[in-house]
Amino acid sequence: MIPQRLVIVGGVAGGASAAARARRLCESCEITILERGPHVSFANCGLPYFVGGEIVRQDDLLLQTPASLRARFNLDVRVRSEVTSIDRVNRTVHVRDLAAGTEYDLPYDNLILSTGAAPLLPPIPGIERAGHFTVHTVPDVERIRAWIRDCKACHAVIVGGGFIGLEMAEQLVRHGGLGVQLVQSLPQVMGPLDPEMAAWLHRELEGHGVELFLGNPVAAFEDPRPGESARASVVVLADGRRLPADTVVLSLGVRPRVQLARDAGLEIGSRGGIRVSEHLQTSDPNIWAVGDAIEVRDAITGAWSLLALAGPANRQGRLVADNLFGRPAPFKGCWGTSILRVFDLTAGCTGANEKTLRAAGIPHQALHLHPGSHAGYYPGAEPIALKILFAPDTGRLLGAQAVGRDGVDKRLDVLATALQAGMTVDGLAGLELAYAPPFGSAKDPVNLVGMAAQNVRNGEVLTAQWSEVPQYAPPDAMILDVRRREERDKGFIPGSVSIPLDELRSRLGELPKEREILVSCQTGQRAYFACRLLSQHGFRVRNLSGAWRTWDAATRGGRGH
Repeated sequence: MIPQRLVIVGGVAGGASAAARARRLCESCEITILERGPHVSFANCGLPYFVGGEIVRQDDLLLQTPASLRARFNLDVRVRSEVTSIDRVNRTVHVRDLAAGTEYDLPYDNLILSTGAAPLLPPIPGIERAGHFTVHTVPDVERIRAWIRDCKACHAVIVGGGFIGLEMAEQLVRHGGLGVQLVQSLPQVMGPLDPEMAAWLHRELEGHGVELFLGNPVAAFEDPRPGESARASVVVLADGRRLPADTVVLSLGVRPRVQLARDAGLEIGSRGGIRVSEHLQTSDPNIWAVGDAIEVRDAITGAWSLLALAGPANRQGRLVADNLFGRPAPFKGCWGTSILRVFDLTAGCTGANEKTLRAAGIPHQALHLHPGSHAGYYPGAEPIALKILFAPDTGRLLGAQAVGRDGVDKRLDVLATALQAGMTVDGLAGLELAYAPPFGSAKDPVNLVGMAAQNVRNGEVLTAQWSEVPQYAPPDAMILDVRRREERDKGFIPGSVSIPLDELRSRLGELPKEREILVSCQTGQRAYFACRLLSQHGFRVRNLSGAWRTWDAATRGGRGH
């Protein structure tokens, strides 16, 4: 039945999108948005850039206001209105007007929950001290800016190395002029990336003066001792080290806001989010849910997962309105496509990483490449660290990651599109993509990674990963470096033997046929050429995927204290 009274709890991405779509589909429906905070629709992804001053005006963060939504869509938007309970039998929500201090019941035919997620604040002693901040709402960033200004903060400690933590590190250093230390309980930043890809970010952060403390969780936040200067607190690490901070940014992740749904008896999934059908319907047929509060299907593994990303939340808002107003539209799961800037690097991923695939027991093959962002003969080409994961039997793409200074975003979007289309590496090799020297190459990096994967699947070359290099140490095997000598002089894999590629045919007698040979170059292409040459002369060879650049980043890159 088409609803005549639609109530939406929560605005921002999912709720506001659902309301606007609902109005476009039904002019007569009464649509009410109840938002606990002061802003119904704001750009939460832009909050770090407001702290740093790249976004100058606070008003630029406010995408819509109650007045603009009423004028354009005839929506009844009530900010500072907290829904405290749901009466499923009588189909009403109980609302507390936080500004007026009054309470009332509001009836609904259908209810959409867009309650979002709350910053995760584990019970660490002292975590709620003054000078500690999360980055979740516009008032949050206003308080951060005021604290830094009023206390003349010089040094910040960021706890957490995800999107918000890294973006805040960049903003506080580059635009705020603060010294920054970043603490992460995991051994790497950016958990969605595999460790050898995250290592590029470690280098970039440390290159801009950010001190990293990885694999070292926070034990407590304490008052400064004599001789310690800290306007906020001293961050005490698990190993006992003490980091005085003028301000502390807590970016430890988020957890779905589900208490309202739980109290109403709605089904909560194993991951802690509201469980919904593929049409975004909860266990109550008159209640729907979208955004960070719900569990979604991982499109690669099929497992339930939590995904706090604005893109999926916006699409869910549109789809839930379609479903409500007679246009059945399933939500097909999430691929986790995401991207961020860390100083001069761009990093992103789509689909599954190796940890996820291993946990799910999904067979996969990894491949690394370092192609240029555009034609090498045109000025300004930058290498892209590119990694794909694919099914060995079918060649189906399972995931991709990329890090570089230029051209990362467009390759990632192509790979995300290919992933969602169910393409194989053969499809990547055959894609016809836009080419001119300032923008790409005749063989785009996406084509090249597809072709390299074809070579592996066709049996033209065997590969080894950076983590497997110790298995090829002499005397049981051999590591062959086919780079030019001037390249090798800048660093090499210990124990490797140097024979430049152009000298290889004339020096085959120096190589052992009784031992397996791992071949490396700078980025992987020349090693592939060498492997094809050597295999046809009877040698047992493997190509080091990603070659020196990947091995060096993974084993010798910035790794913190």
